[in-house]
Amino acid sequence: MTTKTAAARRSPLANLKPLLIDVGLPIGSYYLLKDALGLGTVAALAWSSVGPALRTGWSVVKKRELNGLSSLILLVNVAGVLLSFLTGDPRLMLAKDSGVSSVIGIGVLVSVALGRPTMTSAVKPWLVKGDAGREAAWERLLGGSPEFRRAERRFSLVWGAVLLGECVVRVVGAYTVPVDTMVWLGSVIMVVSMVLGFLVSGATGAVPMAHLLIAEAGGTECAAECAAEQDAPAAPAVLATRAAVPAVSAGPVVAAVAR
Repeated sequence: MTTKTAAARRSPLANLKPLLIDVGLPIGSYYLLKDALGLGTVAALAWSSVGPALRTGWSVVKKRELNGLSSLILLVNVAGVLLSFLTGDPRLMLAKDSGVSSVIGIGVLVSVALGRPTMTSAVKPWLVKGDAGREAAWERLLGGSPEFRRAERRFSLVWGAVLLGECVVRVVGAYTVPVDTMVWLGSVIMVVSMVLGFLVSGATGAVPMAHLLIAEAGGTECAAECAAEQDAPAAPAVLATRAAVPAVSAGPVVAAVAR
């Protein structure tokens, strides 16, 4: 593999690095602290929030921008700490389980309204796949394709609506359906919501984005290949033409001298 080819394709791990840092690390540290080290829920949530808090602060101070994904995870952990203090009524316990979904849903919808869709960080690695050509095509489409930007916003909009809708359905169910039924029905609602989110966001956001991205990256590659193919045979043709010009021009001169 040449250096150019290696540079054109990053490893999957490098491509997924933002997700691993902003999502994987906080979630993994929470379960490690809670289940392996025996910390309480509040303490585990608090300590697992340190990473997102530092990432959010660093992004604001150094880059003068808000890291949407780490900020959202931080907000979710804070909501989890606050909700952990709610105890007593069984129906309230069932309703609070949907509180985190509502926080995520509202956060995603707000990010869409601000023009910085949070879920873009989740879908981009799977579409770009570490390819430098697709990465460049992604940046071009973000800057010059309204259709691509609309699909990007739709992807986040669908997930925000699905998560917020799940919260509403589960809260309504918690206070209208028998508690014993809602204990298992809540999990069913969550699974159905996730499947619905994947299907609708894929059809309306990820798939159109993928088509535009492939077309943009493929068009650029095709143009480069066509230019190379045209230039390759053109060089000998130019040399042959240049060699023929003196020969053709010298004919009358030689004939005149001979006379």
